[in-house]
Amino acid sequence: MTALLAPLEGLFALLSALRRGLYRAGLLRAQKLPVPVVVIGNINVGGVGKTPLTLSLLRQFQAAGVPVGVISRGYGGNHAAPVLLSRGSLPKEVGDEPLLLAASGAPVAVGRDRVAAGRLLLARHPELRLILTDDGLQHYRLARDLEIAVLDGRRGVGNGRLLPGGPLREPVSRLRSVQAVVVNGGGAPAFASEPGMPPVFGMSLTPGRLHPLDLGTPSRPASAFSTLRVTAMAGIGHPERFFDTLKALGIAPQRELAFPDHHDFSAADLPEDADAILVTAKDAVKLSAVIHDATQRARLWVLPVTARLEPDLADWILTQLKIQHGR
Repeated sequence: MTALLAPLEGLFALLSALRRGLYRAGLLRAQKLPVPVVVIGNINVGGVGKTPLTLSLLRQFQAAGVPVGVISRGYGGNHAAPVLLSRGSLPKEVGDEPLLLAASGAPVAVGRDRVAAGRLLLARHPELRLILTDDGLQHYRLARDLEIAVLDGRRGVGNGRLLPGGPLREPVSRLRSVQAVVVNGGGAPAFASEPGMPPVFGMSLTPGRLHPLDLGTPSRPASAFSTLRVTAMAGIGHPERFFDTLKALGIAPQRELAFPDHHDFSAADLPEDADAILVTAKDAVKLSAVIHDATQRARLWVLPVTARLEPDLADWILTQLKIQHGR
């Protein structure tokens, strides 16, 4: 099978390198926005922790008094033109991750054309001094001031091969051209210390107390679920990470339900025999929009996580871009 995939892998590598080369040579022109743009992306498929990282940076920039906004592709949404998220935006329209990011209070625009999304964002929010893009490392039409690549510390780059023979969108050598690498959990890969590699930041995800889908009920510690019939449910890029986190907290789910990333949840996905259904914050955004029965909603509990970076990535970004704190 590997031999059969090799030609396709070679073609994928050629097209990827050609497209990037055309932009670097100026034959295809990248469009620059009037404020600095920081791309947070990855070279491999699957969840690596970009959204928790982006949320953490948003909160730190806001605390520093730096007006910041977000542009996103809006995977899972059905929007055709760029749109600015509002209080009434729905996951089926704009995607789940943008809504989770918008909960931070930062303005968020989604669009297949990230340049157009960025222009819309700045037209509505001219006070912004910085824009983060959630994903988009391979969206070369949008010029960027900094590129930050996120890796899963446990999975790394897999077998190191490009699609379809491996998990990579771009070769490992692409990491030499970014300005920083963030490793989510585990140790830094061996190649991170090779000459020519950018600085590496370690990221850990710290779980908080579980809170109900409807925030009117107090949050609970993990120990409160030890005597309940618990189902863990996740529709994210790497659901095993969520399940492992629950086990590390002492929660032993009777059932683990893994769905594809950006899964379109419905009431039929909820098991009837569970006292509590534990989900990620990303999945909670979609479930809140489609589960309306009060009894069903009362069984849904959300495990929030907070990304912590070592050393301080937010301060490093502001230093690189020469952006002064607003306070």
